[in-house]
Parts: sequence; structure tokens; C-alpha cells
Amino acid sequence: MTPATEPRRNKEEIARVGTDIYERRVRPLLKPEDDGSFVAIDITTEEYEVHKDDYTAVMSLHRRNPGAEVWLLRAGSQAAHKLGLR
Repeated sequence: MTPATEPRRNKEEIARVGTDIYERRVRPLLKPEDDGSFVAIDITTEEYEVHKDDYTAVMSLHRRNPGAEVWLLRAGSQAAHKLGLR
């Protein structure tokens, strides 16, 4: 695995660009069975991976492009993960 590098953009910019790519390019291509899957998007190349497992989606994208700036979200949801107390 390559060492981590500093992000080229701040979190807000990554979120804005990633959401734009998702809405414009990825979402129209998703199938009903993709609902609930994780979508990892490289915001530089607009390449993406869809998988039921978040780690697998991100690592598949990084294998293709080790320098990917990744935005992760869950298809059909506002957030990739939910945090809360039980």
C-alpha cells in the first residue's frame, strides 16, 4: 500500500464534487439492486466502484488509481454510515 498523502482539496470541496459526480454520472446508472450499496468515487477521474461492502468499494478504486481522492456514499441514502448511541 502506498503511503498516505495530503488531500489536494478540503473536505467540503471533496463532498461537493463527489456529490455532483454521483448525481450527474453515477446515480442514473444504478440499478434497484444497488440500493444500499456503497459508491466510492474518485473525484479527479470520475471513476467509481459500487459494492455492498465499503472497504471493498474503496480498495477496488485505489487498486485502479492509487492516488484517488475518494468520496464515499451509500446509494439511496444521505450518508455512508449512521452514528449514534444505543
